[in-house]
Parts: sequence; C-alpha cells; structure tokens
Amino acid sequence: MHGGQNHKAEGMRRPTIKDVAERAKVSLKTVSRVINDHPHIRPETRERVEVAMAELGYRVNNAARALGTATTRTIGVLASDSDLFGPAAGIAALEAAARATGRWISTAYADGADTDAVVAAAEHLLVQGVDGIVVVAPHAGTREQLAAAKLGVPLVSLHGDASGQSAAIALAVDHLVEQGHRRIAQLSGPGAWVEAAARAGGVVAALARHGLELAGVWEGDWSARSGAALAAPIADVLRTPDAPTAIVAGNDQMALGLIAGLDALGIRVPEDVSVTGFDDNPDAAYYRPALTTVRLDVAGEARRCIEALTAGVSDPEAAEARLIVRASTA
Repeated sequence: MHGGQNHKAEGMRRPTIKDVAERAKVSLKTVSRVINDHPHIRPETRERVEVAMAELGYRVNNAARALGTATTRTIGVLASDSDLFGPAAGIAALEAAARATGRWISTAYADGADTDAVVAAAEHLLVQGVDGIVVVAPHAGTREQLAAAKLGVPLVSLHGDASGQSAAIALAVDHLVEQGHRRIAQLSGPGAWVEAAARAGGVVAALARHGLELAGVWEGDWSARSGAALAAPIADVLRTPDAPTAIVAGNDQMALGLIAGLDALGIRVPEDVSVTGFDDNPDAAYYRPALTTVRLDVAGEARRCIEALTAGVSDPEAAEARLIVRASTA
C-alpha cells in the first residue's frame, strides 16, 4: 500500500441478519419475515426486531436478500461532476477493472459539496447491496462524512492520495524549470476539491524545492469556460514587468480555455507564456498548440481501488504519472 499503509477500511464489517436475530433473541426466519413485511408477525416481535436492526445499523440489502447470499459482487461508485473528463474517465476505468474481476458497478451521483446528498447517495448504494464504495473526485470532507455515517462497507477514494497528486503535478513544474522558467504561476481547480488542493500544494512544494515562489495564482472551477474567463485578468498581469513566464493549470480543460482566451487577447502560447495541463485528456494532443500535460495511470489506480475493496483495506496506491511534453511549453 502507498506509503507503507495498510489500514482496515472504514466500518468494514456490515451487520448481518444473524446479528439481528441474536440481538432480538428471535430466529433467523422471524427476522426474514419482518424484513419481507410478512403479515403474520406479532407487533411486539416486529418491534423487537426493528429495534435490533436500528441499534446495529442493519440495512436491508435488497440484492443479497433476493440472491440469498451475503455478497452481490457489486461495487458502488459515488461520483460527482461526471461531466468533467477526470471523473468520467475514473468511472469508466472502475467499470473495466470491476468487470475484469467478475464484478459490476452501481453508480450514484451527488453534489459533493452537499453533505446530505452525499450520504443519501451512499445509502442508495447500500440498498443495492454493494460490497464496497469507491468515491470518485471527492470534495474535501466527503470521505470523513461517509466514514462518520458508519456505512458498514469498505470505502476507498479514487485519486484520494494527496501525495500522489502533488508528486504528479511536480513533474510539470520541474519541466518548466528545466526549460529556464523562474517566474511560474498557477491556475488551480476549486479549493474545496481534494485533488485541487493537492495539486496546488504540489506546485508550491515543487517550486520551493527549486528555491522559487509562486509568481501568481488564480482559481477556476475545472471547466474550459472558467479558464477562458480568467484569461483577461491573467493577460493584464502578463503585460506587467516581472510577469510570469509560465502557468501550471490544474487540469487540461482549464488550460484549453486559458489558451483560447489569451489567444483572443493577442497573447501567444508558448511564445509569450508557457502553459501546462493535467490529465492528458484525449483532445490534449489536438489543442492549438498541443498541450504539455501530466498523464495519470487512471486504469491502474482503478484496479488498485477494486483490489483494496475486495481485500477489505483502504488507501490504495496512488496512480503513477508521466509528463507528456508537447508544443505549449518552450
């Protein structure tokens, strides 16, 4: 496991129908009848079973109940902002990784900034009988909220390793320094996102390693639209003395928007300023100029997430990263 960690996943043991029967001091058959809303159950017996279920945090597992087994070989995926390339690619990779092990995924979507929506989505997955949950592109605090909810299944995060994200974006900073840049700014993703905070911190740490400080910082929302909207204030800074000569963007989409916006204002990339991205989305090679970016091994990390869930541990190894050098840096 990454960093030598091998933690048991949060709330790994899920209470079973047998636990409920023992707590309520009734038979397994009686618990089953209560769960299936059998009409011929004495009210006091039903109440005793329901109290035991509540005390244990037992949730009715519809899929496992139908199959008569304790496992469904289904992995839950809790995702937000799936219209962005990173989360969408992560979900696709998880589906492929699960299928390769004879499992399936069930996906629920929620606004990661809405605690109630996140917990409700997780509860929805539990009703489907998932054997574990992968959180894709979580906001800061989402993992803690889910752990506090005591879901009773293993829980891991795709791209949840901050040090891996920091080390990955440092490749872009190192490349720019090697190219002779000393005044490097960054266009970060939204600060509420784990990945955005990790990448932003990685830029600062990498610069410090070279004895440099940030030459400017702007925050977008991951979209190309936000990168384009920030082009005007960034262009104003680029026209000043001691302006940044390079900008590290937190993802490819923001870099795309920024490059287009700067071009419309007469600022050329890379002649006037170099720009790097992150993700290496399928279109990055076809930007004008083609985008220098960082590529994560999303498929590899997805496999490690599935393996971690099936082994009942958390904190899978971070994805490996590669710098893809193209025409947007000079």
